[in-house]
Amino acid sequence: MSNQTALQVDRTLPILETVNLVKEFRGFVAVDGVNLKIRRGHIHALIGPNGAGKTTCFNLLTKFLKPTRGAIRYNGIDITGEPPQKIARMRMVRSFQISAVFPHMTVLENVRVALQRSLGTSFHFWKHESSLNRLNERAMELLASVGLEDYSRMTAVEMPYGRKRALEIATTLALDPELMLLDEPTQGMGHEDVDRVMQLIKKVSANRTILMVEHNMKVVSGICDAITVLARGSILAEGDYATVSANPAVIEAYMGSETTELASPGGH
Repeated sequence: MSNQTALQVDRTLPILETVNLVKEFRGFVAVDGVNLKIRRGHIHALIGPNGAGKTTCFNLLTKFLKPTRGAIRYNGIDITGEPPQKIARMRMVRSFQISAVFPHMTVLENVRVALQRSLGTSFHFWKHESSLNRLNERAMELLASVGLEDYSRMTAVEMPYGRKRALEIATTLALDPELMLLDEPTQGMGHEDVDRVMQLIKKVSANRTILMVEHNMKVVSGICDAITVLARGSILAEGDYATVSANPAVIEAYMGSETTELASPGGH
């Protein structure tokens, strides 16, 4: 990783970029020549109407799909052909749209499992559970960072939905990501949980970069430094919220009730 380390010193390089990224499914072009540049330290949102290609693009970036054409570079290194587990070890870590915690383990145990993965001891099944106690201090630090220190002994299944998402962010942080990719982090939440998770994302963005797919324009306008709008698999507009929300092509792409939401997101 010496080359990667050297490149990380140059803060002017995009942490993640794509070059003419294309994904076709039996002749249907889901992602069409996308050129993304994600700046270090930014919270960057990928938005667009339904069917715009956001999820496909996300799956390409995190290597759950292989591109038909084009390249993906992370810290200046071409990762186009690399498997998901390798880019996770390179500190590019994804969370999922559906909460991916272990429901019948405690909150603390969930974070310890993630810390085990970071130590490479996930498959040491023969070791006594007490051997994991040395991870408790770091696990509790991570839970405190997402406001869950008082829930450490609660079984994950008992927690409200918004706090489960906070737990998922804690388990993602356990892998010490340089780049976090969040897939619809506030989907299905009430206003109170949305506000809590917004502030949490802002907090954990310190010293790292976040790329997220998000529908909630209150979230996008409230915490994102940069926004890329996709439509029909291509980039329609890029910039900060004021720039993209005033773009006539973006307004036309959203249409109807979503246009109102885009122009006036929850009072922001």
